[in-house]
Amino acid sequence: MKKYLTGAAAAAISVAFVAEAAATEWNASLWGKRRAFTEHVEKLAELVSEKTGGEFTINISYGGLSKPRENLDGISIGAFEMAQFCAGYHRDKNRAITVLELPFLGVSNLEEEVAVSHAVYDHPAVQDEMAQWSAKLLMTSPMPQYNIVGTGEPRDELSEFNGMRVRATGGLGQAFEAVGGVPTSVPAPEAYNAMESGVVDTVAFAQHAHLSFGTINEADWWTANLNPGTVNCPVVVNTDAYDALSDEHRAALDASVEEAIAHYLANYGELLERWDSVLEEKGVQKVEISDEVLAEFRSTAADPIREKWITDMSAQGLPAQELYDLVISTLEETRATN
Repeated sequence: MKKYLTGAAAAAISVAFVAEAAATEWNASLWGKRRAFTEHVEKLAELVSEKTGGEFTINISYGGLSKPRENLDGISIGAFEMAQFCAGYHRDKNRAITVLELPFLGVSNLEEEVAVSHAVYDHPAVQDEMAQWSAKLLMTSPMPQYNIVGTGEPRDELSEFNGMRVRATGGLGQAFEAVGGVPTSVPAPEAYNAMESGVVDTVAFAQHAHLSFGTINEADWWTANLNPGTVNCPVVVNTDAYDALSDEHRAALDASVEEAIAHYLANYGELLERWDSVLEEKGVQKVEISDEVLAEFRSTAADPIREKWITDMSAQGLPAQELYDLVISTLEETRATN
């Protein structure tokens, strides 16, 4: 009897070890709070758990693991397995994907943003640069064109951008700087305080962020059609953690990306549909910029910034022209098939 119990106990312990070995638990570092910008990560975690019968779980932390500007660093040292970051937070660490933040690229909707982002992410030069940080690009966080909120009288003439202190990162910041603006790249969670305290006059965000970070509550007006560009914020995974996944768990993760993006697009679409009612509810004036002002903005900002980016990145050994051409050709192909 004693031998039987000993054998049973040993078998139980063996099963427990197998179960433990089969289970995978990842931590994902995001910031702020759950919002439209993070819905694909939330959905991804849900799908991965479902497809693996709960054996693969992704624990999502909003600011508990790292600061937004340090997420890529955290990935590089394996502090966590998954993270979201924005290219403009540290342009020197992710130079290649900043092509997606050039102003006035002409991306007109979220589906096009997904297409151009993933095409660039698949480029060998981009993957090689991310590999330096032990990061594998998993999926984008597509955002619509940014527009600005501000206080006081609306700024609807280009001359009124001169001296304007604007929270804007990456290529957007460069675009406003080209017309006399003074960009600052405070992290998104600090934008409300910067606006409230007068550190900035205006804040450039996509719609969800104006809501999530409260800048819409400080605003008197919002530009409906300035559309200077957007920021690019990938979701990445640590390469060692990805490679260590079992074939089943890796397949579940990879297969869930498209579904997670589809969920994100549907959810964000609902936000865009009710945006006008949000403006009305908050008492925020909707400002339309004239075609003449928009054309002047593009001619001042778009071409010079693009050419400088291509020249600078080429000098650093990146296939800059090839990356830019890839964005444009992908846009054309996407529109031709829709």
